[in-house]
Amino acid sequence: MPVAADTFFDHVESFFDYRRTVYEASDQTIRSNRIDLNLFKEFVDNRIDDIIDGPAVMAFQYHLKKERKNGGGSINRKIFTLRRYAQHLRLIDVPQAEELPFENVLKIRQGYRRRPLALTAPQIKLLFSAINRQTVLGIRDYAVYALMFLAGLRVGEVHQLNLDSIDLKKKVLLVNGKGNRPRTIVMHDELFCILTEFMAVRPAFFRHGSSSALFLSKKGNRLAIRTMEDNFKKIVIKADLHAGFPVTCHSLRHTFASQLNDKDVDILVIQSLLGHATPKSTEAYIHPSQEKIRQAMDKLPAAIFIKNLINKGFLNLRFQNVIHRE
Repeated sequence: MPVAADTFFDHVESFFDYRRTVYEASDQTIRSNRIDLNLFKEFVDNRIDDIIDGPAVMAFQYHLKKERKNGGGSINRKIFTLRRYAQHLRLIDVPQAEELPFENVLKIRQGYRRRPLALTAPQIKLLFSAINRQTVLGIRDYAVYALMFLAGLRVGEVHQLNLDSIDLKKKVLLVNGKGNRPRTIVMHDELFCILTEFMAVRPAFFRHGSSSALFLSKKGNRLAIRTMEDNFKKIVIKADLHAGFPVTCHSLRHTFASQLNDKDVDILVIQSLLGHATPKSTEAYIHPSQEKIRQAMDKLPAAIFIKNLINKGFLNLRFQNVIHRE
């Protein structure tokens, strides 16, 4: 017998409490799980059959694909959340929970996943130049995005930073990463100056003395992830940045990793700085810049051979004359 929708959604809060307490899931993970479950509840509430069975789950997948235009990765994540929730219901002996069909749903093929693209140095300069550092909010935002670009922090990690996370005397930053994995980041001079400037204006924020959060909103609350993301979108528009791909807060983290890779920093060091559990996670973040690719192409035997012929005057290409005339 299928599980009724009312019974299915009765234990959402105990699920989140279990995930937060036992598994130490991050606030960002809990937030994503809650969004997934709320979306499924909204879908089920609009159905005639108020039960959770195989056809309902398949219809939900169709809804995500056809109406919400979700990609394979996004749909898989939502089903994964429902699968974990169903496991929780079985653990607490909810009647008929073993009949829930989520374990039978096949993973959707996502096709070729292009590696995330990094920003160039001129694009980064253009982006940060668009932030007005003549205001307290501008100084705050500059520090927020500098932490993503100069230290490789995730937006959720910046959100969680507290006053005791930063030690300006020792020039270190204590970060609580995914899976509550802590890591210590040593500040270089540029980041140190940016954070020092912010700390000097932090007392201008409302309720600054009663909050442990490093970054505060206008109302004195901990700066929300959504606010950081929305403000960044405005900065990208103001900078009139045309990168050829969607530029998000996460693009700054990718750029951080890409620049380290271009400087031949060992992948294990990059893994440690990014807070990844395995090098495999880091591989998706690092890819050579166009300049690095150009340098590699110049080292090809054929390229070296042609270049030597040109330098010795044995080979004269038409475009050379054009360049000289210009």
